[in-house]
Amino acid sequence: MVNFFAAGGLLFAFEHSTPAGRFVIGTLLIASLVSWSVIASKWSEIRLAKKQTARFLAKFRASRKPLQVFLSRETFHGSPIYEVYRAGCRELCYHLTGSAEIDEMTVQRLASAPPLSPTAFSAVESALGREVGVRGLQLDARMIFLATAVSGGPFLGLLGTVWGVMDTFSDIAEAGKASLAAMAPGVSGALITTVTGLLVAIPAMFGYNYLVSTIRSLTVEMDNFAAELAASFGHRYAAGESFAARADRE
Repeated sequence: MVNFFAAGGLLFAFEHSTPAGRFVIGTLLIASLVSWSVIASKWSEIRLAKKQTARFLAKFRASRKPLQVFLSRETFHGSPIYEVYRAGCRELCYHLTGSAEIDEMTVQRLASAPPLSPTAFSAVESALGREVGVRGLQLDARMIFLATAVSGGPFLGLLGTVWGVMDTFSDIAEAGKASLAAMAPGVSGALITTVTGLLVAIPAMFGYNYLVSTIRSLTVEMDNFAAELAASFGHRYAAGESFAARADRE
């Protein structure tokens, strides 16, 4: 096996590649390292986001009041849906009590706060939508590196191949004789850049497709949760509900 690769495989092709081809291979290997690091870090980030989101939603669904989890000061770091919830709760508390921070008097101030005006409720909805956008961009961060590896890797490899073939034909023209034995090493050295480009792009493509699909799913979940939370805030705290009815539920 070693003799096969040394005599007629990748090592043979690399040994006969041009300096330009080796530069392309080095660039592609760096791109591969970057793409694999992005895949690993994003997979870890999304795995944590799913785990923490499941914990948060279980706690939120079990609570009777939309602000209960927020007032408990329990945190779910890594969950984008929790961050959307936290941003909405802070904005709501600011308009109801005049402060987005929680202290020992927050519950009492909430119980005696007047209903939200339409303008204040619109501000709460805007805060939710804004945080959905922020968390969506955060989830999408660094995905451009994978997209670049997928689309640019094969073309960069092809550039190295074309350049290598061009150099091979130039050398043959200068030598004044053309034969398969003279052409084969140069062509083999030129083709290795295309192989390298494909080896970079194919794993990046699978990783990119999986991550994009998962990020899209999380973004839809954030949108749906933001709409659900806004409706819950509206039913409990918006203008139109009497203080007595709201106090009965507190």
